[in-house]
Amino acid sequence: MSPVQPPVARRVAVIGGTRVPFARSDGPYATASNQEMLTAALDGLVARFGLQGPGAVGEFVGGAVLKHSRDFNLARETVLGSTLDARTPAYDLQQACGTGLQAVIAAANKIALGQIESAVAGGADTASDAPLGVNDRLRRILLEARRAKSAGARLRALARIRPAHLVPDIPRNAEPRTGLSMGEHAAVTARAWGVTREEQDALAAASHQRLAAAYERGFFQDLVVPFRGLARDQNLRPGSTPAKLAALKPVFGLDAPDPTMTAGNSTPLTDGAATVLLASEEWARARGLRPLAYLTAHETAAVDFPHGDVAGGEDGLLMAPAYAVPRMLERAGLALADFDLVEVHEAFASQVLATLAAWEKRGLGAVDRDRLNVAGSSLATGHPFAATGARIVATLAALLAERGGPGRGLISVCAAGGQGVTAVLERD
Repeated sequence: MSPVQPPVARRVAVIGGTRVPFARSDGPYATASNQEMLTAALDGLVARFGLQGPGAVGEFVGGAVLKHSRDFNLARETVLGSTLDARTPAYDLQQACGTGLQAVIAAANKIALGQIESAVAGGADTASDAPLGVNDRLRRILLEARRAKSAGARLRALARIRPAHLVPDIPRNAEPRTGLSMGEHAAVTARAWGVTREEQDALAAASHQRLAAAYERGFFQDLVVPFRGLARDQNLRPGSTPAKLAALKPVFGLDAPDPTMTAGNSTPLTDGAATVLLASEEWARARGLRPLAYLTAHETAAVDFPHGDVAGGEDGLLMAPAYAVPRMLERAGLALADFDLVEVHEAFASQVLATLAAWEKRGLGAVDRDRLNVAGSSLATGHPFAATGARIVATLAALLAERGGPGRGLISVCAAGGQGVTAVLERD
């Protein structure tokens, strides 16, 4: 018997993307669930590319970071509530802020191996409708009562409930290993890399101005579908300037002299959803769809932020892309100078600047700021955790297509838990 030959990897095309406008938490989407937002984004994609027919899409991959128990099968329930064929398989994944990009990678790998011809990937998150957990002491008592073998034993267990046990466990924006919020971790990294307040405010202002300019020229017409009265990202402040941002008080790093991080140069808690359509070249050609770009490389990395070189800045919570990108570029035979556009997720302005400095320190060279986040990024759009990766993939692919000729774009996303997900998009 002759050995089975391994499949030859195919090119994976990014056909397009659709998302709902992102909204600040406790605002227009305060009562919208992850499923409702993700369904709206998916329906927009289905309508735009005519995906209503049987078997139109091979698979749907999505996820959320802040999930209720009802979201345990979020991707599949989203399909069942959408205009996509109900027979489309779906599954969830989660990698904190890297969820959306990791979903794209998971779907792309199956297409590359010939297991499916097309897929939709994305994610959603609501900070407004965050799950509240039962107090752990109350939970243990209730479980003990459920296991009781007699009515008396059950009553004795329930009799131990106290008023303090009725206080719910509210989700905290803190790392379990350190107890520090993501913002506090970013403040440590900012100090380690010497990132100034002026640099952060300039980056934040540019993000708002560039996003506003992109909306004005109609760039997002095919990427954003109105939802619950919003047609643009609610966090967008077109009039942002470094001078205006300089008036804001610091909110992170207050335990050290001269804190630099404010609400203006950090992303707000946000609600939203985004999706991306991926396919083989054959699938796209058969439907008369022209790819915007191709996903050609990706890399994931992690840092030991509880024990590594945190004080020196190398292993800060959000610094994993400083390791992932050099590895990815070496494997792909590329240099940073080979990229026409660079998309770095803006969890915090300080984190973007520290990442750029780390790449330069590792010999990759400096990133031309005129190529960085040219249509704005998370500081302006907001950051629904699991939706950001899909937003960036769709945006970068559209930006490369807008340029008209061959081009190459880099994606860098940092994530909680000391992780980073990165990718390369190319256009012929």
